[in-house]
Amino acid sequence: MAKMKLKPGVITGNALQDVFAYCKEVGCALPAVNVIGSSSINAALQAAREASSPIMIQFSNGGGVFNAGKYLDNTNQRAAIAGSVAGALHVWKMAEVYGVPVILHTDHCARKLLPWIDGLIEEGRQYYKQHGVPLFSSHMIDLSEEELDDNIKTSAEYLEQLAKLDMTLELELGVTGGEEDGVDNTQVDNAKLYTQPEDVLKAYDALKPIGKFTVAASFGNTHGVYKPGNVKLRPEILKHSQDMVRKERGLSEEKPLDLVFHGGSGSELAKIHEALQYGVVKMNIDTDTQWAFTRPVREYMDANHDYLMAQIGNPEGEDKPNKKKIDPRQWLVAGEKGMTARLVEAFDNLKSKDQFDLGL
Repeated sequence: MAKMKLKPGVITGNALQDVFAYCKEVGCALPAVNVIGSSSINAALQAAREASSPIMIQFSNGGGVFNAGKYLDNTNQRAAIAGSVAGALHVWKMAEVYGVPVILHTDHCARKLLPWIDGLIEEGRQYYKQHGVPLFSSHMIDLSEEELDDNIKTSAEYLEQLAKLDMTLELELGVTGGEEDGVDNTQVDNAKLYTQPEDVLKAYDALKPIGKFTVAASFGNTHGVYKPGNVKLRPEILKHSQDMVRKERGLSEEKPLDLVFHGGSGSELAKIHEALQYGVVKMNIDTDTQWAFTRPVREYMDANHDYLMAQIGNPEGEDKPNKKKIDPRQWLVAGEKGMTARLVEAFDNLKSKDQFDLGL
């Protein structure tokens, strides 16, 4: 089939659903990378450019706070909202310059963080009034630790708001293990790491009449990276969920659900490829990209150690200046390049590399 043609910029509304449908048809998924500022955003954009593919760029609550500045008071999620909006505006501007399409998203939002999303929705309403498109492509509501009915009820309430802005909702059914961005599920009941197809069907029935949504169904996923064998992924759960929804609701579409793979860092390639077969359109990657950014920075520091001890004086002479070596742009760009390379690898692993026509 012909490659899907996409224009640069943020993808919203029905265009986003078209991208997800195409991903399921060709059997690929997009990496969803958590960013914390312009350096990581730009690294992600460059990776999308090199892979000739759209990318999903997402802010966690902590990422939004960091982008605003850790000095700020975050009472009433003030800093998280401002930092997330500032980051979104950066993406809107730079996606055009890099020539790549971007899905702009927010990551895990537990109930205690809902004021953050409330603020972003209000910002999105104002943006929609001015531009006719939403500021973000989608938001995630993660109430997976709560009772299923409460999770679905609140998710439906938020989807009603998002649908009016041509936005998509991501909800989580079942818990992603491990720890990320202050959310610690390391001691969670093992049974909760595997979503039941019946729960997915219940969520489908509640949300389908309201608007567009994706489902982060847990199949043993874990945040972070662990020794091989410690994480038991069961992607067949995703297939069972697709099969149940299709059969119980008499649908002709083989994969009616748009599924999300959380905790993708360190996952076995064979399990990733199996998940793609079952309708996964997005895979979160954070820990791997953090390491990919940090490693070359450490290597730069090690290689230039004797030049970084003072502003003046190095192995070449006690009066030699070190301005070029101590310039943060030197080691920040090293980190950006490392992160870009790891994301290009992710595009390849997810089979989305060179699957799109971006006109580059």
